[in-house]
Amino acid sequence: MATPLELSTGRGPDGIPVVNAVGEIDMSNAEVFRAALAAAADGGEFVVDLTRVEYLDSAGIHALYAVGPRVRLIATALLSPVLDICGLSGITSVREG
Repeated sequence: MATPLELSTGRGPDGIPVVNAVGEIDMSNAEVFRAALAAAADGGEFVVDLTRVEYLDSAGIHALYAVGPRVRLIATALLSPVLDICGLSGITSVREG
């Protein structure tokens, strides 16, 4: 059974694509997450809003690494240290939102 994950895309005030994730990102839905990131990355730089993500495992982190420097991440105070520890903050910007 897949873990609940809702993804939506839009544009921020600056016109840059934004992928909003809500729920949990794990190995059961990481391919859907990866596909949404790849679609958003097609145009260059984009934002991923993780502020409503309740769980992120290594499959989700791997999907974020695949888009690396083209993505800017927005995360919660609880998720930001995870993104720092796994090294994502070294290749992209991570801000708390």
